[in-house]
Amino acid sequence: MASTGPLTLKVTNRSPKKPIKKLPPTIEISSTATVEDVKNQLARAAGISDPNRLGLINPESKKILSNRLAVVSQIQEVAAGKEILVKDLGWPTLLETTLCTTNIGIAGPQLGWRLVYVIEYAGPILIHLAFPLLRPYLYKNVQPLSTSQRLSMAMIIVHFLKREYETLFVHKFSLATMPARNIFKNCFHYWVLSGLYLAYFIYAPTSYTARESGIFDLLNMVGVALYVFGELSNLYTHQVLSNLRSPGGTERGIPKGFGFDIVTCPNYMFEIIAWLGVVLVTKSLSTVIFTGAGLWQMQQWGIGKEKKYRSEFGDKYKKKRYAVIPGI
Repeated sequence: MASTGPLTLKVTNRSPKKPIKKLPPTIEISSTATVEDVKNQLARAAGISDPNRLGLINPESKKILSNRLAVVSQIQEVAAGKEILVKDLGWPTLLETTLCTTNIGIAGPQLGWRLVYVIEYAGPILIHLAFPLLRPYLYKNVQPLSTSQRLSMAMIIVHFLKREYETLFVHKFSLATMPARNIFKNCFHYWVLSGLYLAYFIYAPTSYTARESGIFDLLNMVGVALYVFGELSNLYTHQVLSNLRSPGGTERGIPKGFGFDIVTCPNYMFEIIAWLGVVLVTKSLSTVIFTGAGLWQMQQWGIGKEKKYRSEFGDKYKKKRYAVIPGI
């Protein structure tokens, strides 16, 4: 039963070996105090300038309370045990960050998730735009880009522009911030792999498509069709997921409808379809490898998401046999 008056909670360091200095042993909160309110209160008491560095953790499940608007006194395990675990958020793994479970590792300055994504996706956009100017310095016997090469460039740039749009106007993040040091690892994937790695092979004068000149063949047409379908469908599923949360909230819901009745994460499925379109247009082994690696990673995320849905929603959730791609 939820408390109707002030509630005194024992405050326990989640990492005894690396305790938060000046963390009070107890804290008194109101019956309406949210996770965000408690973080602000603890930050003031401990002399921490950025409350987002603090993670409040359920003492029973040992998972972070990611819903910033959740009323703490209404969280059964916290109210019953009259205890809250606190940790200075560290450097989470990519999978843990995506699933918003626990955070482990080294504490440090935080960056807003929205800003992180904007920086990550800007890399491949700028790199692919700049490569036509860099080609004379990277290759010998440079010729103008072929139709397929120009089309490949447009498809990749539009893909990441769409991601920037989703970051700014669609996505709602469970966690407000991430450790600043993590941005270097995340940027490696987008700047180096999506950017430099793909661009170097796609725009090379020795690539298969460089010899096509002005040809717009059947593979290009099929590739563009798959790409458009995949990108628009991916955008739609992201909007569905976003609509499950209230403004400013981080509560979860069960997604339904287009694609969600087939696999756990149709947003990943449609992204792979879009990249298969890019593969057909680029006709480059580098794109095949990049798409295959992306599918493997998304499959791991999808399996984790399926487990989380089953654990959180129980019988209300219709179990899916496949996480990302039907048959896999």
